[in-house]
Amino acid sequence: MKSIKKTARVTGFLYLLLIPLGVFGMLYIPATLLVPGDVALTISNIMANDLLFRLSIVSALLTQVVQIFVVLFLYKILKPVNKNIAVLMVVFILVAVPIAMFNEINQFAVLLLLSGTNIMTIFTTDTLQAIVSLFLDMHEHGIFIAQIFWGLWLFPMGYLVVKSNYIPKIIGILLIVACFGYLIDSFIFFFNPNFGITFSEFTFLGELLITMWLLFKGVDVEQWEKCALASA
Repeated sequence: MKSIKKTARVTGFLYLLLIPLGVFGMLYIPATLLVPGDVALTISNIMANDLLFRLSIVSALLTQVVQIFVVLFLYKILKPVNKNIAVLMVVFILVAVPIAMFNEINQFAVLLLLSGTNIMTIFTTDTLQAIVSLFLDMHEHGIFIAQIFWGLWLFPMGYLVVKSNYIPKIIGILLIVACFGYLIDSFIFFFNPNFGITFSEFTFLGELLITMWLLFKGVDVEQWEKCALASA
């Protein structure tokens, strides 16, 4: 009983780590260095802040590593509700992780283009800017592909929380809402990249609540044990 309480707290802590890692690598640094519509200034920013750009890559990779541990701990917590759906939750994340990690190759390609003096002398300025812009655009598209699965895993997770008696149902409902926020954002981007509205900015509350709940409240151990015994 103490073990599952500890597992819940560790899960909450790891889930919490995803917030600064994700914000730093996927929001702050791109907003700082990448200038929409101005490739020349973007290249200048990246070359002047090489370490910061590399930190964005490291942050993105660490995010995926932490995500694996988060979903495995969540599997242990939610498996008693429905093992098959808990497995589905894990599968969605294990699909998203390699997509997101492999996507960082586009960022490394930008660094190689801008740090290799021999490469820079081969291309004209316009050609170099076009290639860098292509890799940055590919990276952005890759994020939205991975985001499909970042959304999908929240649906089984939310369902399991709703059906459990040891985590508040409202959190599960909000996780399902967050799922559709990510999915809508991804598919809108594929059809209209300049749409300008990000729905996940308004639907993320479920993820924040599950993080805080697991970290500070854990789970109702008595109800979890009843569920675990019933599913054994």
